[in-house]
Amino acid sequence: MARMHGLINKSLQWFLSDSFGAGLWHEIARHSGVAHSLGADGFETMRLYDDALTEAVLAAAASLLRRPRDSLLEDFGTYLVSNERMEPLRRLLRFGGVSFTDFLYSLDDLRGRSRLALPELALPDLVIDEEGAGRFTLTCHGCAPGFGHVLVGILRALADDYGALAVLEHHGSAGATGEEQIRIEVHDPAFHAGRRFDLAVEQPG
Repeated sequence: MARMHGLINKSLQWFLSDSFGAGLWHEIARHSGVAHSLGADGFETMRLYDDALTEAVLAAAASLLRRPRDSLLEDFGTYLVSNERMEPLRRLLRFGGVSFTDFLYSLDDLRGRSRLALPELALPDLVIDEEGAGRFTLTCHGCAPGFGHVLVGILRALADDYGALAVLEHHGSAGATGEEQIRIEVHDPAFHAGRRFDLAVEQPG
């Protein structure tokens, strides 16, 4: 039985609640049938859950919001980088390089870096191939269906975070089970100033 880490489910809950309201989140939990499996606070970050629960939540959210599942997943990916609640994840990703292009080159090592922070979190393998000047193909191996769309949202938000001008397109399956591809074109890695990022975490005064 495939198991989803609670941190991912909790992040999805936060995304839906922060973006569309706590009331809608509770409606999604009831509509999906997961409410009876959860406590008053919803998903627990350090538990493992059956993948079917995650899929039920996504299906209910897409139905109630009348949004395509892929579009919802891309917005979720954007949330993971841009929302202040998810700052630890943004920091983990930004340590991949001083520019968006450097970050892309570091994606092959993201799985290993994430295990240092959270050993139980099983990310799929990511392979980045440079096709030419500023052109890349990112292949996600062994990922859950739709995870490539989450990656598109993450990468778009990170491109903006770095100040890069980039175009990203999800190109669906690479032909093998559990593989999805993203085409990336970096037109200008320093298009604008981007968001501030410091290596050291600021300590409260």
